[in-house]
This record gives sequence, C-alpha cells and structure tokens, in this order.
Amino acid sequence: MGLLDGKVAIVTGAGRGIGRGEALELAREGARVVVNELDPEAGETVVREIVAAGGEATLDTGDCSEEDTARHLVETALSTYGGLDALVNNAGILRDRTVAKMTPQEWDAVIKVHLRGHFLPTHFACAHWKESGTGGRIVCTASSSGLLGNFGQANYGAAKAGIAAFSTIVAMEMARYGVRCNAIAPAARTRMTEGAYGSISDMSPDGDESFDFWHPDNVAPLVAYLCSDAAGSISGKVFGIQGDAVELYQPYTSVAVIQNHDTRWTPAGIAARAHELFDASGIDPEAENMMAKLRFSITDRSAV
Repeated sequence: MGLLDGKVAIVTGAGRGIGRGEALELAREGARVVVNELDPEAGETVVREIVAAGGEATLDTGDCSEEDTARHLVETALSTYGGLDALVNNAGILRDRTVAKMTPQEWDAVIKVHLRGHFLPTHFACAHWKESGTGGRIVCTASSSGLLGNFGQANYGAAKAGIAAFSTIVAMEMARYGVRCNAIAPAARTRMTEGAYGSISDMSPDGDESFDFWHPDNVAPLVAYLCSDAAGSISGKVFGIQGDAVELYQPYTSVAVIQNHDTRWTPAGIAARAHELFDASGIDPEAENMMAKLRFSITDRSAV
C-alpha cells in the first residue's frame, strides 16, 4: 500500500531533475501520473520508467505557462484517469545575471515560466475542484533564493518569492473546497542549478559518504507526502528540503519596532533612531547573503 494509491497527479517540468524524481516517487506511492514536459523525448523517457516499474503514466507535452497547455493538462488527467487529486507545479528555468546586466527578455522569460507556469495549471485544477467538490492537493516550487535572496538571481528570486505568496493565498482561497496548497523550497544538484550553485557538490556535509546529499531525488518524498491524505491538515506552509534536512519556514514577521508617541515621524527622527531596530533584532543593516549562510548551517553537522 502506497500513500497515493488510487490518486491521480500532474507534475509539470517532469522530464528531468527534481520533476523527474517527483513523478517517479508519486508513481511508486501508487499515483497515476500525468507527466508534463516541454521536451517530448525527456518526458516519454520518464513515462517509460514509470510503466517499466509497474506504474501508470501518460505524457502531456507543452509549455505549462501557456493557457491551452495548462487547460489540457487537467483535461488529460480527467479524461485518461477519471479524476485529479494532486498538482505539482515544478517547471522552471534560470536566466541568471546581475540586475544591471539583465535584459528585459531574461526577466520576462523567468517570470513567465515560474509565475504564469504556476498560476495557469493551478487555476484550471482549482476550477475543477471547486466545481466537483472532490478537493485536492497542490505543491508549488519556491526557492530559498526567493525567501532569502541570492546574488545574480533577481528575476528568479522575485518569481520564487511570488510563488511562496501565491501558494499561501491559494491555500486561503481554496480551503473551503477541500484543497490544500503548500510550497517547497528545494536545493539540489540538477542540470538547471549546477551553474547557479557553483561548487554545490563540494558542500556536502560530513557523514555517510554513500548518501548523495544534493541528489535531486531527495526532494521527492516530501512532495509525495504533501500530496497525500496524511498531510491533509497542512496547508499554506513553505517547507525547505535539501539532502536529509526538511525545514519549516516561518513567514515574514516583525522582529523589532520603534514608535514616536502618537506623532508622525520625520525623516530626521527615523534617522536618529533607526539603529534601535537593528540593535534590538541583531540583524545586520548591510546586505547579507542569507542563502549562503543557510547552506552552511545545513551542511555543518557539528551542531547536530
């Protein structure tokens, strides 16, 4: 018995990397999977892998950030398998460049694939669940680049931060229809991220050398869990996943405050007291690479 026996799931961008691992894991847990992939050959390879392992899968090619493709994904799940229980929004691209060098085309391409590529499949899936009353699960793919920031990824980070907010709002709006929506912020070694993360493979923690900490398949078990009834009480949350570490992110919260005794602030007044915010919170007022700090804390096993 798998966690997803009898379920039907869509995975976008499932031909390689994290998406491939997610599609295979969902199938291993009993789900019938609609594999969405822009590259037909890569997508068909994943379908064959699932079928060879005794599972069920069908390929639906196309760009999920296009309306017709997104609509067809949901229609394929319904016509082929008679229902839809889970949507995993995974498809994404990188066009890394510092903001002064980034072209409008590089900005637009990343925003389109990530944000529109999340919105459209979610829109059509939610429309179905609202009408059918069957409920469902959505897993969106954010990133620590969006939650914490990362050098050279203004477009990607902005898109991923938007996805985290999008996921939280979808969870609120669709709760009455039995839909649960969560986001993951994975870190893994894939064809897409190898250049962005640089020497990510060299940051593996001390420990069992047989465990590939940055393998993309490490992400998939969390996604399968979030797609299952076992996670039915969880919604609107963002989880980090890298290696053997599963994290729960806390949304933006106020960590310090200064007040002006029922009087409107002046710029000079704020200038005189702004240091109190940083003194009270311990936050560095300079720009920080929080993503690099996060990776160090996860791979440093001395405190575990």
